[in-house]
Amino acid sequence: MGPNGEQVGIVSIHDALKLAQEADLDLVEVAATARPPVCKLMDYGKFKYESAMKAREARKNQAHTIIKEIKLRPKIDPHDYETKKGHVVRFLKAGDKVKVTIMFRGREQSRPELGFRLLQRLAEDVQELGFVESQPKQDGRNMIMVIGPHKKKAEAKAEKAAAKAQRGSEEPPAGEA
Repeated sequence: MGPNGEQVGIVSIHDALKLAQEADLDLVEVAATARPPVCKLMDYGKFKYESAMKAREARKNQAHTIIKEIKLRPKIDPHDYETKKGHVVRFLKAGDKVKVTIMFRGREQSRPELGFRLLQRLAEDVQELGFVESQPKQDGRNMIMVIGPHKKKAEAKAEKAAAKAQRGSEEPPAGEA
């Protein structure tokens, strides 16, 4: 390809290098496996810079999934359960995964079904916001279950920003109240 993106056709390497030198550009091999190999005349430094900027922009917009952890005990008080459930709901609404750990102590270890029922109850209570990603499993003194959100982190961020913008537009300006 020529300096303006036009097709030049099949040219010898010597002529292609001469064309590149005249246009003050670099001769870059685009498709080495093609027969004949395809080359392009371009400013390679500018090309590398632009591709690095695109990669940086993509990384900036990328959402990182975070795993939040909530720890419970099998004999949890109803009010404490509601508080912990509220935390799980908040994490799922923010688009984060939640690792729910039930810690067993002493004789509680002989009754893992209590922890299993508690995890099932929690999963049912938050099923409209998330789904059980990994089923409850016993790991020594703990029982662990992971709940994933239905919506992605980026969607949750966008929704939160839209709600914030709406709240901001409803409030009257500071001088007019």
